[in-house]
Parts: sequence; C-alpha cells; structure tokens
Amino acid sequence: MERLHRDLIDSYDEELELALEDRSWVDSEDGSDAISSAIDGQDDKAARRRYFKELFRLQAELVKLQDWVVSSGHKVVILFEGRDAAGKGGVIKRITQRLNPRVCRVAALPAPNDRERTQWYFQRYVAHLPAAGEMVLFDRSWYNRAGVERVMGFCTDAQYEEFFRSVPEFERMLVQSGIQLIKYWFSISDEEQHLRFLGRIHDPLKQWKLSPMDLESRRRWEDYTKAKEIMLERTHIPEAPWNVVQADDKKKARLNCIHHLLDQMPYQEVPHPAIVLPERVRNNDYIRHPVPPELMVPQVY
Repeated sequence: MERLHRDLIDSYDEELELALEDRSWVDSEDGSDAISSAIDGQDDKAARRRYFKELFRLQAELVKLQDWVVSSGHKVVILFEGRDAAGKGGVIKRITQRLNPRVCRVAALPAPNDRERTQWYFQRYVAHLPAAGEMVLFDRSWYNRAGVERVMGFCTDAQYEEFFRSVPEFERMLVQSGIQLIKYWFSISDEEQHLRFLGRIHDPLKQWKLSPMDLESRRRWEDYTKAKEIMLERTHIPEAPWNVVQADDKKKARLNCIHHLLDQMPYQEVPHPAIVLPERVRNNDYIRHPVPPELMVPQVY
C-alpha cells in the first residue's frame, strides 16, 4: 500500500508539472512550499522541491537546445528502449513537455501490419526520420526485433541474425547522412518491475498500460535479460553507442537522462530579436456578432 501511495503521488506530480508556471514556483519559497503541500501525505518536501527545480531548469535548457537545432539545421534521432514499465514514456513526456511539436516529435509505432511485414525491416522507421532542424524521439524502435520479437518468437532465427548484421550498417548510414543517433536503455530491477506492474493492476487510471504482452514479458524476465545483453553487446558501435539509464528511481532517471541528452550536443543560446506586440487595428464599422446559443458548450462548471 505504501508503494501504491508513492506511485499515486508521482502521478499527481505529472499533472503539477504541466499545470504550474515554472519561474513562479521555482524561484519563490512560497511556491516551493505550495508544490510540496499540494498533495497530502508527501513525506520528503525538500526532495520534491529539488526535483521540480532541477526539472524546470533542465527543461529551460531543452528549449535552448530546440532553438539551436532549428537554427543550425541539426538532425537528431533518440531511441528509448527498456523493459515494460521502465519509465521510457515518463522521460519522453518530460523532454517534449515544453517543446514545439513541429520541431520535437515522438514516433511510437504499433505492431507492423501485414503489408509492413513484407517490407524491408527498417522501411517503416525511415519514414519518421528527421529533416534539418528536427528531433525525433522513438518510443521503442527497430530494436523490437532484438527484444520482443526474439523473445516472443515473432521472427525467425535467420531474421534475427540478419538484423544484427544489418543494424550497424543502417545506423552508420544514418550518422553519415548527418543524423545524430542517441540510444538509451532504461534498466530496472526485477523487484521494481514487479511493483510497477502491481501498481498498474490496482490503479484504474493505469490499467490500460497493461497488455497481455506485458504480462507475458513479466513471466519471461530471464529471456528478456538474455536478449538485452546480446543486443547491447552486438549493437554498441562507436557511431551510435548505447547509454544505460538506471531507472529504479523514476525522478532521478528522468533528470539523469535529460542531463545526459543535453551534454550530447554543442548547443548554445540562440539570440532572438525583441518581440513587440503590435497595436490591434480598430475599424469604426466593425461589429462582433454574438454566437448563436445553440453553438455554445454548456457551462457546467
């Protein structure tokens, strides 16, 4: 029950991160106290204040990074891999939270359909690669073949070996074309995944996150471990090395990953001209007509 309570607090934090204005909460002592006291039962208010303050600071740096990517025409692909419930979605949410979706977008592809299964394996991923001035975050990627497809028997031994032969060449091709490729593996312990799955089972707002495949992956923990170890060994190349994020602590994992991501690019603050709000043009013959009542959404609140 204590663990479920902590997870509930964490889910509330997600909503606070979206709702609060950064500077007024980070720089104000009263604001920090308000964050900590907004949820009844929080034990470590100081830790939560530090988390919010550092998260907002890193997100401000991500905005600077975004401006630099657009200004320089840089192209970035970031892969997020890991076991189910490892926290990939949480860190992706924090990275994209305050960025322009036209610049930084997420690709979360479903299982391939019948047509896609007949294509070159990487073909459906190529369609989502960035143009100049774009960042693409893959919430799972072509490494599905080395993980879930291998463990669940969705690919043949020949397809599995061909993947390992071709993926280094494919990734070198991306890098040579000017795309920066950054790969993250989120690592959690057996016990932590067990607790997170229990949390999802008992939280009606999170039950949708559990699929039959997730439950089966829990049973095959050791098979996934072996597949992960082989994947890291055979695809850790100088042009696109793996970066392992210790993810048993969700908040620390988010901060560590974002901090590391910022260190991967030589971004700098891009100067912008001062923005001046123009005066609205006013015409004497302008009349704003009332909206017909039948078009209005009822004001229930």
